[in-house]
Amino acid sequence: MKYEYTSESRIDSFWQALDQVARERKYLMFLKGPEIGSTRAFIREIIQNNWTQIFAIDGNEVVGWCDILPYSREGITHVGHLGMGVTLAHRNKKIGTELMDRALTDAFHKGLERIELDVMASNDRAIALYQKFGFQKEGRRRKARFVDGTYEDIITMGLLNEEADQVGGHNSGSCAASA
Repeated sequence: MKYEYTSESRIDSFWQALDQVARERKYLMFLKGPEIGSTRAFIREIIQNNWTQIFAIDGNEVVGWCDILPYSREGITHVGHLGMGVTLAHRNKKIGTELMDRALTDAFHKGLERIELDVMASNDRAIALYQKFGFQKEGRRRKARFVDGTYEDIITMGLLNEEADQVGGHNSGSCAASA
């Protein structure tokens, strides 16, 4: 497995991974990948603004990602929102842990002071991963999602840079390195 920063050459492969995870209908807020054109614009904006997005690559395919994008509104530009996913065939191989480690390191080195995320309350494995890195549960939005006849609560979680340092949650490794 190798890990690298986002690039335009990986857009189609990223979209396929994103679409695959979204179609599981359990983990992401959307139920299929966005239009490829909007995905291209999204990746180009990340590259242009030097925001954080790390890909896990198996062979030549993106099999996981973690991005942390800063808010643009005045007063909250020190805060980033984390999104991530790993394709079904590549779960339980520590890919999420490695992606999270590299993305947090990059985002905090770029000056973000707080990272926040939303996670489905039923996603115990993801919640455990986030807690491993020091994320704290900060709230619960009850019945915030309704898919396939089922309501789902959404947990909001947050991590401050100084808390991550105490947990030892991020390293100083290169994102281009193999693992």
